Amino acid sequence: MECFFENLKTCDFSNGGFLPFLPFIIMCMVFGMYIQALQVVAIWHVFTKAGKPGWACLIPIYDYLVALKIIGKPWWWVILLFIPFVNLIFLIWGYNLLSKSFGKGVDFTIGLLLLPFIFFPILGFGKTEYNGPAGK
Repeated sequence: MECFFENLKTCDFSNGGFLPFLPFIIMCMVFGMYIQALQVVAIWHVFTKAGKPGWACLIPIYDYLVALKIIGKPWWWVILLFIPFVNLIFLIWGYNLLSKSFGKGVDFTIGLLLLPFIFFPILGFGKTEYNGPAGK
């Protein structure tokens, strides 16, 4: 019996066949880096508004601990963020509590989940004020 995969042709980019795609690839990389830089600056401002050090958003895992202090949840929630599927539930819950901490509602939580590169800058650069953990 003949193997299906033996009949497939492969793309051979060794002769420069990728060059027409190179500007698009570079453009996508630059756009992605811009979005990531905007996210970092926006989260820095969110941390600063909440009275926490902005540089904390640059340190992995520590940024989660600081965010948990902002929303008023215990440190051990960080462990739950590393468990598959459980992390999705706690991420949604955490974003909802973050929205409440800045006086926003469920609609803003949905925005944070679906379009974080738009809604984190709104939270960081907007006129919203930190109201305490989960708006208390």
